[in-house]
Amino acid sequence: MIARPEERGFRVVDAYSRIVRLGEGVGANKRLGDAAMERAIDALANCHRKLAERGVLRSRLIATEACRAAENGDEFIARVQKETGLALEVVNRETEARLAVAGCVSLVDQQADGVILFDIGGGSSEIVWLDLRNRCGARGFALTRFIRSWTSLPVGVVNLAERHGGVDVTHEVFEAMVADAAGHLEDFNLGDDLTHAIATGKVHMLGTSGTVTTLAGVHLGLKRYDRRRVDGAWLEDDQVGAMIDRLREMPYEERVENPCIGADRADLVLAGCAILEAIRRRWSCSRLRVADRGLREGILTELMAADGVWSRKTHGRRNGRQRGRK
Repeated sequence: MIARPEERGFRVVDAYSRIVRLGEGVGANKRLGDAAMERAIDALANCHRKLAERGVLRSRLIATEACRAAENGDEFIARVQKETGLALEVVNRETEARLAVAGCVSLVDQQADGVILFDIGGGSSEIVWLDLRNRCGARGFALTRFIRSWTSLPVGVVNLAERHGGVDVTHEVFEAMVADAAGHLEDFNLGDDLTHAIATGKVHMLGTSGTVTTLAGVHLGLKRYDRRRVDGAWLEDDQVGAMIDRLREMPYEERVENPCIGADRADLVLAGCAILEAIRRRWSCSRLRVADRGLREGILTELMAADGVWSRKTHGRRNGRQRGRK
C-alpha cells in the first residue's frame, strides 16, 4: 500500500494484495514450504516493481507469524532480499497488535467506553482491549495510547484449517475448531474491569480480517465485493451469528462461487468463523464494526506520525491564519 498524507489521514495512491498462504504446513513441519515461498516471492517482486515505479523513499516492510514460527524464517527473509531487493522486518506479536490498532482507530465509535479489536490472520490472531473510559477527548491515532491489554493467539485460519479441515466442515469439526481457538484464550485475563465495561453496553468489537469482511459482504448480499460498503459497516451480534450459521451451511462449492469468498478463501473462511465464534463466546458485545484495513494502514499511520506530517500541516494553517489577521 502506497499513500500520500492529507489533512485528516492519507490518500491511497496504489495498493496490491495476493493470498500466498506463506504459513502453509508450518504447523506440522515447522518450516516454510518451497511452493509457499515461491508464491510469496513472486508477489513480493510485484511489490518491489510498484515501489520502484512510484519512487517510494520511505517505507516499512514487515513479516509476521509464518516467519516467526518457521525454523527457516530467517533464510526466507534473506532470500527475499537477494531475489527482490526488499528488506523484510520480522515483527513481534506486540508490534503486530499495535499496528492493527493504529490502522483501525478511525473506526472506533467516539461514544464507546472500550473496544475489543481482533485481527484474525493466517498463522496468528491478535486481540486488543482499548480502554477508553478516561480518554479525555482523545481521538484518531492518539487512541493507540489506551491499549489496556493484548494477546496474540498462535492460531489463524491456515493452521486451524490444516489441523481440522476446511472443505467438508461438519458441525462436529466446526465445534472442534472453536474449542481449539478457545483453549488459547484461557490465559488472556482482562479482569473484572472489562466484564463491567461490556455490561454497560458501551463496548463494541472491531474486526479486521478477511473473515469479518466476508461476513459483511455476505450479509449485505453483494454481487461483487465492494470495500466502500464493507469498511465501517456495523453488524448486530445476532446478525454475526446468523452469517456464521449461513456460511457453515454452505457446501464448499457454494463458498467457491460466492463473490465475497471465492476459491482463495473457500477452505479457510470457516476456520476464521470458528476463531470469531470463540471470541464471541468469551466476550459478548452487542455490536461489531467491520474494518477492511489493518496492518498496512497502521504502518503508514505510524510512519506519517513519526515524520510529523500532520503536525506540520496544523502548524502551517495556524501560522497562515495569524498572518491573515495581521
